[in-house]
This record gives sequence, C-alpha cells and structure tokens, in this order.
Amino acid sequence: MEKVQLELAGRELSIETGRVARQADGAVLVRYGDTVVMVAVVAADKDVEDQDFFPLTVDYREKAYAIGRIPGGFFKREGKPKEAEVLSARLIDRPIRPLFAEGFRRETQIYCTVLSSDQENAADVLGLIGASAALSISSIPFLGPIAAVRVGLIDGAFVLNPLFSQQEESVLDLVVAGSKDALVMVEGGAREISEHDLAGALAFAHGPIKELVALQEGLVARVGKPKVGFVAIKPAPELKNRVTELASRGMREAIAIRDKAARRAALEAVRQGVQAAIEQESPGSERHVAQLLADLEYDLVRRMVVDDRVRLDGRGTDDIRQITCEVGVLPRVHGSALFTRGQTQSLTTVTRRRELQELHAALQLPVLQRGRGAPQSRPRPA
Repeated sequence: MEKVQLELAGRELSIETGRVARQADGAVLVRYGDTVVMVAVVAADKDVEDQDFFPLTVDYREKAYAIGRIPGGFFKREGKPKEAEVLSARLIDRPIRPLFAEGFRRETQIYCTVLSSDQENAADVLGLIGASAALSISSIPFLGPIAAVRVGLIDGAFVLNPLFSQQEESVLDLVVAGSKDALVMVEGGAREISEHDLAGALAFAHGPIKELVALQEGLVARVGKPKVGFVAIKPAPELKNRVTELASRGMREAIAIRDKAARRAALEAVRQGVQAAIEQESPGSERHVAQLLADLEYDLVRRMVVDDRVRLDGRGTDDIRQITCEVGVLPRVHGSALFTRGQTQSLTTVTRRRELQELHAALQLPVLQRGRGAPQSRPRPA
C-alpha cells in the first residue's frame, strides 16, 4: 500500500493505492477532508478488429450511504445516475479522453464511486484527480497525469476549492483542469465577473494543479506499471495517397458550395465515388476510407478558414449571419417569438395563469394580447 499527500487550501488531500480494487489495472482512494472517492480503471487486454473508435466509459456515482442515508421515496434502491452524476462523469471524461495514446482502441472503463461525503468538499474534482492517478499508475497508455481544482471568488479574493457553504457566497464557480505545462479544460459559471478576474482565476488555479500533478508523479515513480504495448490500426500510406488523389479536387469543389444542403449532397457524391473506386482497386480497405475522407475534409476546410479567411457559407471570419426576430407568431398563446440566425431557429412561447391576467386587469396594467406578443397599450411593431 502506498500513499501520497499534501495540504491544499488548508485541508489535507491524499491519494492511496494498493488497499482496494487490487484486480483493476489501476485503483486509488482520494480523500479530501472526510470526502472519499474510489476510482478504478480497467482496459481490455486485446485489440478488437475492425474497430475505428476508442470505446471509453466514464461512470461517476454518489452513493446515498456516503452521507449515512437510505434513498427516499417509493424505491429504496439507487437506480440510474442522477443528472448531477451524469454531468460529473462528463466533467471527468472531457480532459481525460484526449490523453490516451493515439491509436489505442481497447475498451476502457473508469468508475468513480463516492464512498464518503462530509457535505463540505466537492467530490467531482476528486474523481477527476483519482481518474488521472489511477490511469497514470496503470499499464494503460495514458499521457498524463493531469489534475483539477475548483476556484471561487468571494469578496474580491480567489478561494481554492471552496466549501459548499462558501460557494453560496461566491460569484464564481470554476473548475479548471490541466497538466504541469498547460490548462486543458475550463468549466463553470459566474455572476458577471470581468475578463480580468476570469484570467486571474485561471492563473490562480494552475499553481495548485502543478502541485497535484507532482503528487501523482511521485506516486507513479513508486508504484507505476510499465505501459502496455499495442498496435495502432492505421491505413497504409499508399491508401491515404490514393484517397487524397481521388477525392481532393471534388471535395474542394464541394466545400466551395455555399448552400448547406447542396454542399452535403456534393460531398456525399464524392465519398461514394471514392469508396466505389477503392473497393475495386483494393478490396478489404473500405473500412479505412471513411476516416481518410473525413480527415481530408477537415484539413481542406481548416485551410480555407485559416489561410483564405473564408467560412463554409462564404462569410469572412468577422461576419455574422443575418438575424431576424418576429413576434406574435402563434395565435393562441399569450406571447410568441421566432428568432432566426442563418439556418438556426428558436421558437419561444409564453403562457401565464388566468389569475395573473385578472390581477393585471384589476391594476390596469398592460396585458399581452393572445397571438400578438405586445402590450395592448403599445402599437405593434411594423
């Protein structure tokens, strides 16, 4: 059993391995205050043929027993993940997923379970730290470690990993993840803080992130396993060159089409033509063609935007789509509006209780007309 620890924001944070989940490729217990999260990671030991994606599962669960409770309501069992648990799993997934070795395609699972909660220290950030630590000490080819902290802003001062009671007073709730060299993810919200304060929060977060990364590196030096070897499934260079030769001209012409539907149709025609040609020339190579075509399209569009400063629909990088706003679109609701920006639309409706209408009438306040969307006391906009 090995354990590393440091003091963070006046509280001890520890990472321990070797006590639980010993059959997993990597497992740790992360403790901060009296909040404890167990993270275990496992990867399949064989590659799957014809698999062109990375099957990663990240699961985060907050057990009711962690705070000494039994689930309430009719069902006395815990079922599917709650919304907060799903969001926490995504919070862990985002910075972790890009850091696996390129070409690694073996099924990998990361399970984070909150075993104890003091209801003062947030467990989601601990889950991310634990996932990085478990992957780093395992044989799974992970290019970490990384770490994360939460930053608050109370009375003009940044607060590292604020307690739940402090978060109510904070105008900022920011989760920052990063390596020792750079930040890799930022998520959160704020009550209209300045750009200066946001930049300061990011700089403030990177210091403790570096300390947490160094803590994990110390654990890896003591118990880390050699990374497993694997064969990255890549198309032959000859196939890539042939696909580029067949598709480049047609794809350039297709992405130059301004109309979205017509552009999609043209691109699909190019794809089908290339796939048919490759199927005749190199049977058995079809599974690589779709990815090569997607990569080629990405490169061509990127060059057009970066080099020519023109986007797919012909707009420059500083141009915005035409915006229109209409009111009184629907006849029976109390208010409606249609917002259109390019090909994106939002239809919004408002309906209020009859009691409110009667109250407005009694107080002689303007009332929205059904199907009008504008107060009776004002003329309808042209």
